[in-house]
Amino acid sequence: MFSLTNPDGYQLSTDPERIDRDRVHHWLSTDAYWALGRDRETTDRSFAGSIPYGVYRPGDGAQVAVARVVTDRATFGWLCDVYVAPEVRGRGLGSWLAGAVRDHLASFGVRRIGLATLDAHGVYAKLGFTPVPPQRWMEWVDGR
Repeated sequence: MFSLTNPDGYQLSTDPERIDRDRVHHWLSTDAYWALGRDRETTDRSFAGSIPYGVYRPGDGAQVAVARVVTDRATFGWLCDVYVAPEVRGRGLGSWLAGAVRDHLASFGVRRIGLATLDAHGVYAKLGFTPVPPQRWMEWVDGR
C-alpha cells in the first residue's frame, strides 16, 4: 500500500479498508455530476476493481477526499471519481491528490493517464495533463 502525508498533515492512503464507503457513495451519488444517482452496489464494485486513494484529515482521520484509478499497473491508468469534500476545498488537496496519484502510477512505469472533466481543467493542467485531440480517442456509451 502507498501512503503519503502532506505538509498540512493530511494523509493519503491506498488502503481499501480506510475508504469510508458510505461517505464516498454519498458524495458521488448526490454531489458529483458524473455519478449522480449511482447506486451503492455500482460504487462498491467500481472501487473494488480499482486502486482507491483516500485523503484523511489530521487529528480525527475523517475522509475528506477520494479518487480511484483503473489500471493495468504497467502502461495505462484512468483517473476517475476524484472528489474533494466541500468543507476542505480551496486548500490545494485536489491538486495534491491528483499529483500523488500521477507520481504513484509513474512508479509502476505507467506512462499514460487518462481522465475526463467538465470543470477542473486548470487543476489537472498544473500537473502536466493536456487536452487530447478528439480524433485520437473513441468511446462507446450504453444509451440505456
